[in-house]
Amino acid sequence: MKGPVSARQGEPAAAGSPVDMKPAVAVARAGMCAFDIGTPASEVALVELRRLLAAWHVHEPGARLGHDPEALHQLRVTARRIDATLGLFKHQLPTALLQARKTAKTVLRTLGAARDLDVQLAELERYCGGLPEHERPAAQPLKARLETQRVRARARMVRALDSEPTRRWLETLSLASAQASAGDGAFADRAMLVMPERVRCRFRKLRKSVGRLRTKSSMEDYHAVRRRAKQLRYAIESGAGMFGKPADETLKALRRLQDKLGAHQDAYMASNRLAALAADPANGLPPATLFLMGRLAEHHAGTTAEVRKTLTRSWRKVRGKRWRALRTKLGELSDTAREANNGAPAQPTRADEAAIAAASLEHAPEPEPRPIKH
Repeated sequence: MKGPVSARQGEPAAAGSPVDMKPAVAVARAGMCAFDIGTPASEVALVELRRLLAAWHVHEPGARLGHDPEALHQLRVTARRIDATLGLFKHQLPTALLQARKTAKTVLRTLGAARDLDVQLAELERYCGGLPEHERPAAQPLKARLETQRVRARARMVRALDSEPTRRWLETLSLASAQASAGDGAFADRAMLVMPERVRCRFRKLRKSVGRLRTKSSMEDYHAVRRRAKQLRYAIESGAGMFGKPADETLKALRRLQDKLGAHQDAYMASNRLAALAADPANGLPPATLFLMGRLAEHHAGTTAEVRKTLTRSWRKVRGKRWRALRTKLGELSDTAREANNGAPAQPTRADEAAIAAASLEHAPEPEPRPIKH
């Protein structure tokens, strides 16, 4: 039986947009043909940042206007991917770019606050669509209250976008990403060696986060898994051009895992907002609306329970044969990079040591994760 579907899952992607990753992965794969075995990772990072900045300028006007919630969604995804790219290539990018990550976190918080209300209003509309006609008017006071909160959140978002730190952040990204790659093609910085190691590292972190989940795990624990899943997905997508079909299969499973975790997070945020409204003695909401809010909270609780019940199965699809095939591909790329250098250097670099350690960990027998019982 299918579980509840969140408003986030039901949102259409902007087909062909700069951050719609299905065409973007295909473009990346075609673009990687231009990179040879000596291409530095810094060049890959700067190409990705230029693409993301172009996406930002496409989606920012629509996000400011607020007529289409998808524009804000795409702007938030773009900001998240910029931050992820800076983290992924932190050893290959200029210091000025890395220092700008603090501003990225602030931008993400303000975009997220407005986006959460878009998602909750969409979920409320979807839920009411399944109610009998005579029960729907009870939702109008709640809808009006959420729309008022959204107007305020969007006003804060626009002020944040206009602020000097945000404009300086974008200017720093533009200037730095417009420069030629600072990498010299040295062995330690080759994309074909650096990127497989980054993917393996992110997989290990995700696996540890999943392994810590228990029956009564907090929302923070689940959010950590969601964050690690995103980081792994972005790392794989950045190297999709060189990873080939194994990356496609792993990404499919990761997207399904992210959808479940996204529904879990949306339900949690919506439940908290409903509880805060109901507890406010000055809320002025009629009894019929408060009763509907209680039913809606139960609906969100059902979404949370369904996600927790099926998460172990979704994770197995990520870490099973799909990951093993991708792991093999990553090892082949690392071996090719070393052979091109006529053997490992006399003094191993940090990247060499990390890659060797990653390989030994990834090929060790993996214990079966504990099932999340309910």
